[in-house]
Amino acid sequence: MACNEAWIDSHCHLDAAEFSADLVDVIQRSRTAGVGNWVVPAVSRATFASTRAVARQYGAWPAYGLHPVYVNEHRDADLACLVDWLAREPAVAVGEIGLDGFVPGLDMNRQIAFFEAQLKLARDLDLPVIVHIRRCQDPVLKYLRKWGVKGGIAHAFNGSLQQADAFIRQGFALGFGGALTYSGSLRIRRLAAELPLEYLVLETDSPDMVPAWLAGPPPARNEPSELPRIAACLAELRGISLLELAQSSNAAVRRVLRITEG
Repeated sequence: MACNEAWIDSHCHLDAAEFSADLVDVIQRSRTAGVGNWVVPAVSRATFASTRAVARQYGAWPAYGLHPVYVNEHRDADLACLVDWLAREPAVAVGEIGLDGFVPGLDMNRQIAFFEAQLKLARDLDLPVIVHIRRCQDPVLKYLRKWGVKGGIAHAFNGSLQQADAFIRQGFALGFGGALTYSGSLRIRRLAAELPLEYLVLETDSPDMVPAWLAGPPPARNEPSELPRIAACLAELRGISLLELAQSSNAAVRRVLRITEG
C-alpha cells in the first residue's frame, strides 16, 4: 500500500483503554504501514490528560472536547475545565463535540447545551471543530451557522449530498473511514465516490469503526495501520491513485485544521 506520501489519520483515539497495553506496537505498525501522523480528539474531561500524553509522546495533534455520547456523564464544571485547558494547552481543534441522534437514552436538550457552549468556545478561541453528527446533520449545521464557527471536520459523514455541500460551504472537510469498505454501504460509498475530492479526509476512528475485513463477531480492534487499506477502497471507488488520494486527504486535514508543522 506504499504511495510515497505518509498518511494522516484524521480521527483516532489512541488514548483509548483498548490501546493501553500495546500502544508502542500500535504506533510502530502505523508507521510501518505508512501512516505518519494522527489527529487524536479527547471525548471527556477524564481523557484530556491522556490525549495530551499521547500527543506529546508520539507527536500527534490533539483536540479537546466533550463528546455527546457521554453527555449523561458530563458535568457543568467540565465545560469550565475545558475552557481552562484550552487556554494553556495547544490544540488543533475543539473536539470531539457534536450531537448524537442514534444512541438511546441521551438527553438531547443537554447535548445541545454542551454543543453550543463548545461552539462558542471554538468561536472565541478561533479554533476549528471536529464534529460528531450521527443522525443529526441538520441540527449540527444549524448550530454551526448560529455560532459562526467556520472550519473543521465532519467526522464519519453519512448525510446527503445537499448536507455535504452545506458543510463544505461552512469550511469543513468530510471524514470517511471503515464504513465505506462494506459492499452494502451503498449510500456512503456513493458519497465517497461523488463528493469533491479536495473535501474528503481519511480516518479510522480507532479503535472503533472497523473495516469489513475486521468485522466479527466479535469485531476486532481497529488501528491506524488499517488506513492505507481503507484508502485503497476509496481510491478504487474514485478511479484515482493512492498517491493522489494521500496528497489530497493530507492537504485537506492541514487546511481545515490549520496545521502548518510536521
